[in-house]
Amino acid sequence: MNMKEQSNFRLTKERRNTIFTKLFSRVNICIVLIALQVAIIFVAYYCLGEQLKIFSIAMRVISFLMLVHLFCSEMDATSKLTWLLIMAVAPVPGAILYLFILHNMKSGNAQSKIMEQLDRTKEALPQDKGVLQELTDDTSGTVSLSEYLKKSGCYNIYNHTKVQYFPLGEDKFAAMLRELKKAEKFIFMEYFIVEEGYMWGEILKILIEKAKAGVDVRVMYDGTCEMGLLPSNYPKLLSEVGIKAKPFTPFKPAVSSMYNNRDHRKILVIDGKVAFNGGVNLADEYINKRVRFGHWKDTAIMLKGKAVTSFTLMFLQMWNATEEGTTYEDDYGKFLSVTPRGYKDEAGYVMPYGDCPLDDYKAGEAVYMDILNRAQSYVHIMTPYLILDGEMENVLKFAAQRGIDVKLILPGIPDKKIAYALAKSHYKALLEAGVQIFEYTPGFVHAKVFVSDDCKATVGTINLDYRSLYHHFECATYLYKVDCIPEIEKDFQATMAKCEEITMESLPKQKLYYRLVGPLIKFLAPLM
Repeated sequence: MNMKEQSNFRLTKERRNTIFTKLFSRVNICIVLIALQVAIIFVAYYCLGEQLKIFSIAMRVISFLMLVHLFCSEMDATSKLTWLLIMAVAPVPGAILYLFILHNMKSGNAQSKIMEQLDRTKEALPQDKGVLQELTDDTSGTVSLSEYLKKSGCYNIYNHTKVQYFPLGEDKFAAMLRELKKAEKFIFMEYFIVEEGYMWGEILKILIEKAKAGVDVRVMYDGTCEMGLLPSNYPKLLSEVGIKAKPFTPFKPAVSSMYNNRDHRKILVIDGKVAFNGGVNLADEYINKRVRFGHWKDTAIMLKGKAVTSFTLMFLQMWNATEEGTTYEDDYGKFLSVTPRGYKDEAGYVMPYGDCPLDDYKAGEAVYMDILNRAQSYVHIMTPYLILDGEMENVLKFAAQRGIDVKLILPGIPDKKIAYALAKSHYKALLEAGVQIFEYTPGFVHAKVFVSDDCKATVGTINLDYRSLYHHFECATYLYKVDCIPEIEKDFQATMAKCEEITMESLPKQKLYYRLVGPLIKFLAPLM
């Protein structure tokens, strides 16, 4: 891309992103459905005449059958209520949309390929039995949690892994640049957002240099985000400098529920020896080079040692889901055979894990619930979004009601006003149960962190909302007795010191927009 093309691209990027976001928002889809229903009824009254009674009976039959199907489904209760309301208001288009999503969610070509890769590699990384023996008498639940996670993927517990915590995106970025310069064999990058600017530009310089030196450089980014942030020929442009690149499920003019299952992961693996994970995407606001919603508070971690191999596997599973003719040995055998150095002086246990929306396991939510239910003293949480189903809200409330110090840090300046309004709709019930809520007054919190009892933590990409917990491809790192856990708690306390506490007395002082909009659209929360 020449300088003139880059200039024109940047001028139109924000506009394209705004148009795309508005056009495909889930609220707009629901509005269209209701409008379609009104149109159907209007046509029926004016065109069907004597057949109107038959039409009315058919509508009632469709509604009844869909209600029965919903009640018998394994969907969470809150989502059932949302679909019930949609089908009560717009039974025909609502039923059509529901059946389409239900059928298409696991039967599409892309979905089938992903599940094939996951099934193919479930035994790719055998669990070190010595690690399990070390945890024989442990009562933390770490082993039983890993047994659950193994049902959804190849997620092991590792020891002898060095973990470094980054309290800001700037800190992660500096470490990334240092580690990328050391790459000798391969660089794997899987990020939800890649956006041209200072951050990506500095990374790209190194990637180009490494590709020229023979390093296998692969970059994957979310295809839906690509619509507003990158030109459609970006993989071709990168291939010209030796970098293999592709969007995950690129947007095409075809109806598919796969666009609802976006790749929200943030993974960097270097030579199978170093891995990065956390909330930081590759765009300038994540390192505060660009100000969008005040100060951007984000977090990440860097792993060195045995646990890195799990992130290598996670990347390859997603990459190979869209590759043709790749044999197991071509990629998995080659890259998983790398033996990372063991850091024997490093304490604790590390368990990287992913969450796939196409299987029957809610890995991200399960880890969060496990931490809350097993906590003995405290659970401190940072999350950008709080759009909860009934189960997660009850677990948060139960933890507080049994005497656990549960604290939540949320943004003080929102990036999405509707999501912010929905978050506030949970405040009253949580506060009444004893959960303490804080809003980060300098700006936006994008961190996804749980820390508990000075011995457990998880850092990754998983928000406390429906998108992350049910619909997106996600990943995170579970930490137990790792040396950096006190640093995570220290960062939480330092962040909380910059926050305003929300109390029952301050709720009526919240802006009228949030107090009205949140309760009004709460029934649409599972679609947000």
